[in-house]
Amino acid sequence: MTYIDTFKEAKDLLTPGTSACKGCGGEMLLRRVLKIAGENSVIVVPPGCMAGAGSVGWDTLSGMKIPVHMTLLDNTASFLTGVSEIYQRRGRGDVNIIGFAGDGATADCGFQSLSGAAERGDKMLYICYDNEGYMNTGYQRSSTSSLGSRTSTTPVGKVIKGKSQHQKYLPLIMMMHNVEYVATASPSNMMDFTKKVEKGLAASKRGFAYIHLCSPCPTGWGYASNKSIEFAKNSVKSNFFPLLEYEDGKLTLKDNKNPMPVSEFVKGITKFRHLDDEKIEQLQNMVDHRMNVLRKLADA
Repeated sequence: MTYIDTFKEAKDLLTPGTSACKGCGGEMLLRRVLKIAGENSVIVVPPGCMAGAGSVGWDTLSGMKIPVHMTLLDNTASFLTGVSEIYQRRGRGDVNIIGFAGDGATADCGFQSLSGAAERGDKMLYICYDNEGYMNTGYQRSSTSSLGSRTSTTPVGKVIKGKSQHQKYLPLIMMMHNVEYVATASPSNMMDFTKKVEKGLAASKRGFAYIHLCSPCPTGWGYASNKSIEFAKNSVKSNFFPLLEYEDGKLTLKDNKNPMPVSEFVKGITKFRHLDDEKIEQLQNMVDHRMNVLRKLADA
């Protein structure tokens, strides 16, 4: 069965009407994850864009056709640890235990519980949809926001010129926890995306699995809503969002031999519109350095 058949034949387990922004990468990714996982799944969505858009539900009405719960912003992974344990004790270890969280709930507020669950090897698939900010509450910077990003807490003016730090790189941090599976995926590479979610689900039956998703945000990033896939594709082409996979202690990397320059990637994205040549060079140097580190790990 091809990935196209998977999506064509699978049920849409998310409510047909959410209040997500037009062109939202997160909603598209969530729908695809649920179609791949199927009905034998339990999912947790912490506060953030997807919870706020109604994927968890409204009042007493559920937003999904599978069990779904909204945790606190900082305890998604620890909550899933308990869910996973109770299903195993009841002899239902075949159930897919999934977390679907934004970068704020993953890299910042929820990192302690995430790291703990990963270190213990708790059986779950934790997915981060990374739109580089706290978008649900007005686009504040997160630790995965890129250098120079214009956000509501890192504005652009005479003194501050956007975020002054490079982003935290979660995929590599999670690899260093020696978990069962780590991958990055993009909605622009759907065959790769499908295979990695399937592998992540299989790995979650043995231990902890983590997938980091590129989730372009038209509202926070500032671009036309029909450009999400284009920018997701360019983020991969430029190595700004490298596609990798870590399993059985080995890293494999999709390496673009002639990558798109970062200066081309940032074009048309409002949050980067103010960047001067110096800042773009700093971003390019970061991308090049990170790729060199990943290449060395992949060759090791």
